Amino acid sequence: MITFGLIINPLAGIGGAVGLKGSDGVAEEAFARGAVAKATERTRQALGMLQSYCDQCRFITANGQMGADLLADLGLSFTTVDYQPGSPTTATDTLEVARRLVSVKPDVIVFSGGDGTARDIYGVVGDEIPVLGIPAGVKIHSGVYGITPAASGEVLVHLLNGGLVDIREAEVRDLDEDAFRQNQVRARHFGDMRVPQVGHFVQSVKQGGVESEELVLADIAAHVIAEMTPDTLYLVGSGKTTQAIMDDLYLDNTLLGVDAVCDQQLIASDLTEKQISALLDDYQSVVAIVSVMGGQGHVFGRGNQQFSADVLRRIGKKNIWVVSTKTKLTELGGRPLVIDSGDPQLDRDWAGTMTVITGFRDEVVYPLK
Repeated sequence: MITFGLIINPLAGIGGAVGLKGSDGVAEEAFARGAVAKATERTRQALGMLQSYCDQCRFITANGQMGADLLADLGLSFTTVDYQPGSPTTATDTLEVARRLVSVKPDVIVFSGGDGTARDIYGVVGDEIPVLGIPAGVKIHSGVYGITPAASGEVLVHLLNGGLVDIREAEVRDLDEDAFRQNQVRARHFGDMRVPQVGHFVQSVKQGGVESEELVLADIAAHVIAEMTPDTLYLVGSGKTTQAIMDDLYLDNTLLGVDAVCDQQLIASDLTEKQISALLDDYQSVVAIVSVMGGQGHVFGRGNQQFSADVLRRIGKKNIWVVSTKTKLTELGGRPLVIDSGDPQLDRDWAGTMTVITGFRDEVVYPLK
């Protein structure tokens, strides 16, 4: 019998789809903008894979939305720690539940959240107990998370099946959210935690720093601009690669958001999911331009949740332009590009390959899963 500790941060990722670029301290504003909490459903995607292993595992968790409600719904065996989280929950609740889990020493602590959650848990758990994150936040630079919720579930299933599971140290990193909202990336390494890993199910730490291949970025920008057609809406995603395109158009750019361009003019900046949906009603031809997250390979689901599953369906896979340098693709070490839209069916439907623009009149075909 394997014992898992479980901590769900119910508000993780709440700011992503509404353009807030983080969740810390913005729940009220996010809900006012129409945000929908999705952390519990992302946790369900991972733990639902354990339902056929009910006799092989049990959970220790917190009451309510921090774990007990979901486990009861899934029919998984659990007990709760003697603690009642607040409503809404805060980092204080995460810290207290983590302390109580450490005291009972489960085999693995599973948690759902983003980099802020990982940082909170690291502050209590350190390297004392192995941990595995289920990605649910806006900012996920830490290496303690599965590349998708289903990938986290696969690691747990492998463990329950008696497979050999490596335990490796992985970095906990977090961004300064105030600087993040001002288009400044300031990541800090807070420490390492022990993480169970199988194959490529657990992500690499996101690569920091600024892309230095100026000529390649200029070639990519020139290709994209040459391919732009009149009366088409271009939704330009976040990243340094897409920033090069906006720079060549002499347009202001939201480095960590989504901007709208038509006829090479900026028509809207830092769009939310709802604002994107409204624009889609006004244009017959739409293209989304997105970059590859360095070190991890995500094209959707990391820092660009404004491209929700509903939005992506309306745009269509054939209207997604992925841009990346070949250096960045090579650094993936053969790992595929990743789509983590929050809708497993869409992710499966789009899996296969993706054409990536890597220079002027230069494209490659790369695996996508």
